[in-house]
Amino acid sequence: MAQDVLIEIGLEELPARFIDDAEAQVLDKTIKWLDEQRISYSSAVSFSTPRRLAVLIEEVAENQVSIEEEAKGPALKIAKDDEGNWTKAAEGFTRGQGKTTDDIYIKEIKGTSYIYVKKFIEGKTVQSLLPEFKDIIESITFGKNMRWANETLRYARPIRWLVALYGNKVIPFEIAHVKTSNFTYGHRFLSDKLTIGEPKQYEQLLNENYVIANAEKRKEKIVEQLDTLQTKNGFQIPVDTELLNEVKNLVEYPTAFVGSFADSFLALPKEVLITSMAEHQRYFPVERDGELLPKFVGVRNGDDYELETVIRGNEKVLRARLADAEFFFEEDKKLSIDFFQEKLTRVVFQEKLGTYTDKVNRVKKIASHLAEELALKDGKEIARAAEISKFDLMTNMVNEFTELQGVMGEKYAAYFGETKEVSQAIREHYLPKQSHGELPATTVGAVLSIADKMDTIAGCISVGLIPSGSQDPYGLRRQATGILRILQDQHWDVTVESLINYTLSVLADAGLTVNASANADLRTFFGSRAAYLLREENVESDIIHAITDNQLGVFHFAVDKAHVLSVKKADEAFKNSQEALVRVLNLENKVEDKNHEADAALIQTESEQAFYDAVKSVKSNYAAHLEAQNSEAALQLLADLADNIHAFFDHNMIMDDNEEVRKNRLSMIHELSMLILQYADLRKIAWKQHA
Repeated sequence: MAQDVLIEIGLEELPARFIDDAEAQVLDKTIKWLDEQRISYSSAVSFSTPRRLAVLIEEVAENQVSIEEEAKGPALKIAKDDEGNWTKAAEGFTRGQGKTTDDIYIKEIKGTSYIYVKKFIEGKTVQSLLPEFKDIIESITFGKNMRWANETLRYARPIRWLVALYGNKVIPFEIAHVKTSNFTYGHRFLSDKLTIGEPKQYEQLLNENYVIANAEKRKEKIVEQLDTLQTKNGFQIPVDTELLNEVKNLVEYPTAFVGSFADSFLALPKEVLITSMAEHQRYFPVERDGELLPKFVGVRNGDDYELETVIRGNEKVLRARLADAEFFFEEDKKLSIDFFQEKLTRVVFQEKLGTYTDKVNRVKKIASHLAEELALKDGKEIARAAEISKFDLMTNMVNEFTELQGVMGEKYAAYFGETKEVSQAIREHYLPKQSHGELPATTVGAVLSIADKMDTIAGCISVGLIPSGSQDPYGLRRQATGILRILQDQHWDVTVESLINYTLSVLADAGLTVNASANADLRTFFGSRAAYLLREENVESDIIHAITDNQLGVFHFAVDKAHVLSVKKADEAFKNSQEALVRVLNLENKVEDKNHEADAALIQTESEQAFYDAVKSVKSNYAAHLEAQNSEAALQLLADLADNIHAFFDHNMIMDDNEEVRKNRLSMIHELSMLILQYADLRKIAWKQHA
């Protein structure tokens, strides 16, 4: 008879940022284990709160599914001797499968005969397998782990109880000296120890004891409460999705409330108020018609008992934090940009890359060079923005509220008399803050953002700080993605390789040690981020390699070429052309002298002459199309050479016995190959027309 299974891990309060991923792991690992163990079930659903991770599996079968397997043994010539008797190899194989030589049958694979036996594997009882759930629980990973007491297990927080039920029976196992049982706990302050009669009672039992175990239902309850407060009070609560997800993972039973603060604090920049509320206290700001009100909305972990006392306590905490912010703001305004700039000379950016002042000087060079390369008219503003781009890091406000770096830079720069373009660029040069976050809106901000990120990436990789696995303490992947997105957004005709080369030269000129492999490492690194972005645009892996492996070049043009090739890959009309172009590239490795130019005087046949003339005739137009980033037209020019290419190959011996003729023909092949490779390495594409 099918039974339900419940597994719950009871913990000290988990950090909110770990919970969603941990819950997903519990469910994914459970489903994978059930499938691997051949255990039938009707459904599996996960739960999570700050104090628990759980999974409920419904209608779990009593036994594994029994299977019949075919086991392959040694080749027949090894399994039998010259007299036709079974050898020790055959006997050992059958014995290992729980069979005898009488069970052997023979099958032929690619002309060779092998011995086989069939074995029946009877399914075990599920109840006997369920203790293996211990391995699933112990395999859950977190962003940061700890050990407690004398335990060897590393986990995000100490395990305090374990529930493991198969129907109404406890599944026996033990982790970190905690044994499984049918006991759980409701809300820490509003309930106590609870007995679970059967798995299906779990969610309702917790709900009756002030725990909403379903995370999405908790979030829905918060949203409903926020909507009610908006309607009741006639204001708006701008809900940040990340903050909402965090708050739902901070509480087990949410109750929203409205608090207030003194009107005088509204004189602070809006960003300071919102950061104080959202980032530090996990409150939602309150607006009316786009204007911030002296109010906030918090979410209590519990019911509405003595809610007024809770509100007063939260107001007191926020008042103290805003008073600090007000003090820092006024103190910072008494100083100057030069004062903060001088302090940067004594703050290390990275031990091998010098101080923040050293970094700013490098960024200024890179930004000015980029502005010159792009013939921008904002050179003066770009240089000034680069020069003071980090001054706000030394302010009291940013020291207290690190999330406001750049934001306060813009505010203070404007206060101290800098232009709007310069002030805005100081904020924008930190953008994007996430891989797909907001990009700089101004030219000055975009240039400064690229320059700052290039210095960080090239500097770190040059001194060996290359991201590996999930380790990327300087956020280099995000910053490289940001550079590529800005280049694409601005449609700037600057190659990634030229940015790398110039940045490395700035580092070298500054007297920093640059690893010999830095250039190659940076090209590979940016190539991987370009591949990430192209995959986001549904470009297939083979086309990505064809576009990025040789040289990334101008990124927005690389993206255009990738999309053109994605269409051509499945276009039957392009089959003749791609076969011709790939035919040329396949002979490129036969070219020994890459510098040798083809000599028209050595041409012997009409088809050879036609090929020679056709390649020469398209070169200038092809170069013009590449220069104009006209990806469709450039590829079409190459495609139009198809008939001449096929005729050249079909009517001439490329590898002619005459060395001069052979070398001349290979030089013609090389010339066209270089043109094709400027577009993409078409050899790396799995052309669908061949399927």
